Amino acid sequence: MSTSKIIFITGVSSGFGRALAQEALNDGHRVVGTVRSESARKEFEALDPARAFARILDVTDFAAIDNIVAEVEASVGPVDVLVNNAGYGHEGVMEESALEEMKRQFDVNVFGAVAMIKALLPFMRQRRRGHILNITSMGGFITMPGIAYYCGSKFALEGISEVLVKELKPFNIAVTAVAPGSFRTDWAGRSMVRTPRTLADYDPLFDPIRQAREEKNGKQLGDPAKAARAMLAVIASDTPPAHLLLGSDALGLVRGKLQAYAAEIDAWEHLTRSTDG
Repeated sequence: MSTSKIIFITGVSSGFGRALAQEALNDGHRVVGTVRSESARKEFEALDPARAFARILDVTDFAAIDNIVAEVEASVGPVDVLVNNAGYGHEGVMEESALEEMKRQFDVNVFGAVAMIKALLPFMRQRRRGHILNITSMGGFITMPGIAYYCGSKFALEGISEVLVKELKPFNIAVTAVAPGSFRTDWAGRSMVRTPRTLADYDPLFDPIRQAREEKNGKQLGDPAKAARAMLAVIASDTPPAHLLLGSDALGLVRGKLQAYAAEIDAWEHLTRSTDG
């Protein structure tokens, strides 16, 4: 068994958070998980009464996060790994989607993650050790019509993670952005917020995408338990990556995007260079 760690995971009621928590408990780690209700707290702690610790927290309740983290550090012990998993998908054509929906998307997916990191960093920095995993998405590299707010939030979290790799390296704190492809979680089902359609101009582009996503839900290629095993392998590594893609679909799509990006840079290199001096 690997060395036992204290792993703090946001959003352990379902999806990747639950899968990772379960696999981590199976491996003998102690897991602190955030949930949204008392019933969810009891259910999570029942998974392993000795090593599963739930805390009721909405990651958008920024004022509550510092106290929860300090209490966990004092009562459970020093947190070795933070996994920012809490998040959701917003689906909607940008012109149809209210700004308020974008604000909520960023509050959960970006600001909530950053608030958790900021609360835990003083403890990790003092100990000169730690590991932060930010669950992003292949949508933090590639894009498709109808998820502008979601992709925007995941691009943001990817960028923040990459900066943190450089800022925290002197303190022996690793940061890994984990970007899953399509997995059999609730992301495209119960957890997804969908903006109602209002503009017929977008029907030919977007209707087939929405239909395909609904039909594919529950039949995605990715296995959340295998994703959890992969994340535990990263947590156990002495040299964890700054970026980790999960799933062959993510691998193919992101490689294709990077190749197209490189080709476009080359094609416009003459104009790019023309602005010097």
